[in-house]
Amino acid sequence: MMVQTPIPADILYPDSDGKPMAENTLQYRWIVRLVSNLKQLLKSQVAFVAGDLLWYPVQVERPPAPRQAPDAMVVLGRRDGDRGSYKQWEEENIPPQVVFEIFSPSNTMSEIAAKQQFYQQYGVLEMYFYNPQSHDFWGFKRATPEDSLVLITPLQLPWTSPLLNIRFELFDDGLAVYHPNGELFKEPGDLFDERDRAFAKLREMGIDPETL
Repeated sequence: MMVQTPIPADILYPDSDGKPMAENTLQYRWIVRLVSNLKQLLKSQVAFVAGDLLWYPVQVERPPAPRQAPDAMVVLGRRDGDRGSYKQWEEENIPPQVVFEIFSPSNTMSEIAAKQQFYQQYGVLEMYFYNPQSHDFWGFKRATPEDSLVLITPLQLPWTSPLLNIRFELFDDGLAVYHPNGELFKEPGDLFDERDRAFAKLREMGIDPETL
């Protein structure tokens, strides 16, 4: 009887799929905006936010392992920090609850359908899809992984995420996403400017931000 040598983890679960994070600057800007604002939103909670990170929901003995790399994903209940990929069995088996996909012109309907099926199969509770070129937007939500997905269409906008409490609105010039306090999702540079101003104010008051 031939004994099979275990396949190394880096071959079973590579940290890269060889695909670019984005195919154009508009898609890239949307991904960075979502990730940076979601991190800001959830900074006081135990939550992991990532962009274009491979998610492996189940362990396998032979490749290929099921995987997707959402453009942005939120995992409530898992600490923030650096990861090469999100291996769910190493994360208390908690799947991402919310995922976002920002489409480029090369995405096909079969690709989109496969992503939706994957997210449905592996327990995502809210998924949002947006094409910044055509302004097409839709989503799905459910309360538990056992529930059926309910479609969210532009006719239902403005729509507020049950889990994140962020609001989606669609205007003539495209999608707008708002924080729970009503503020529009900012460009990443604006977030850094705000932080720098807050740090400068603390220093004026004789407080070193590095000690907080």
